[in-house]
Amino acid sequence: MPIRVLVVDDSGFFRRRLKEMLNSDAGLEVVGEAVNGVEAVEMAAKLRPDVITMDIEMPVMDGITATKRIMQSNPVPILMFSSLTTDGAQTTLDALDAGAVDYLPKRFEDISKNREEATRTLCERIHIIFGRGRAPRRPLGTTGTATAHVGTARRPLTGTGLAGRAAPTGDSPAVPLRSRAGAVPSRASLRLVAIGTSTGGPVALQEVLTKLPANFPFPLVLVQHMPGSFTPAFAQRLNQLCQITVKEAEDGDVLKPAIALLAPGGKQMVVESRAGRQIVRILDAQAGQTYKPSADITLSSVAKVFPGQTLAVILTGMGADGREGCRSLKAGGSTIWSQDEASCVVYGMPAAVADAGLSDRVLSLKDVGPALAQI
Repeated sequence: MPIRVLVVDDSGFFRRRLKEMLNSDAGLEVVGEAVNGVEAVEMAAKLRPDVITMDIEMPVMDGITATKRIMQSNPVPILMFSSLTTDGAQTTLDALDAGAVDYLPKRFEDISKNREEATRTLCERIHIIFGRGRAPRRPLGTTGTATAHVGTARRPLTGTGLAGRAAPTGDSPAVPLRSRAGAVPSRASLRLVAIGTSTGGPVALQEVLTKLPANFPFPLVLVQHMPGSFTPAFAQRLNQLCQITVKEAEDGDVLKPAIALLAPGGKQMVVESRAGRQIVRILDAQAGQTYKPSADITLSSVAKVFPGQTLAVILTGMGADGREGCRSLKAGGSTIWSQDEASCVVYGMPAAVADAGLSDRVLSLKDVGPALAQI
């Protein structure tokens, strides 16, 4: 049974193009089209689609308002289309806060110059957010429990998880993956906290970092898969919400307690030791590098500078970026935490780390921030 998609956009040309791309995949079916947010809310209730693609700027009702209302009444995974501009970054982050799962550039040329590759990326993203996502969450700041939309491709939200281990629910307490010494590093042995994430990361990082006190005793480095036009706005938003300082990293920034450095999109961030100080270097991405920034690249550099003195946390995201960096950290004696399946938007990056036997502790998203604050 194909994944049923509702397309929402005020441009007839874009809707036709999107419908053509989606229907080229036998596993997808466009079951409806809406031209504004009001229609989107009505059709979401009537058609009960598996996934919705949503434009942000529309007449009558914008996509962010429509997303909020849909997530309150008929929760369903929503993929936003946005522009890769500063304004586009702000509104996209607002949409993710409202409950959207993921986003793609509205200009398909920004995905790929090759039409077939852009189509493949779009269709794969729809499959991933439906088949690998958890129950759609409610917008930040609301109460109540979102109802899972059950589809044939969706993975179980509870039951048997990693390698036969029972997957904890989103409301369960933090659970160690296995009994290991050093699952919670001592304050005396810790020098740095490094966090890697992708799909679902903007909301996850907000959830984690807002729980840290202003006097958090360790520096942090953050790697979020995100376009270069988005990371300045994202860092600014986190800085406004958090008690610690969050900034987009600049070449030569010194690692300091209670300061989180966010890797710039489209670049690579590495940690180096210079004249007794630990700094970050911002490097141009190289051809062939899939992720820009890459958690593997950052974590591998951290393993050299802080062997046995790092706590790495791998949060929600598709793919396996971060696994090899965690492997390097683990070899040096550092500690690895990963997010549990039930609280992930996409259980890819954390699963790669846990399935490789690298996780010392698996935690629900809501428990990560408090666990860090307790060290």
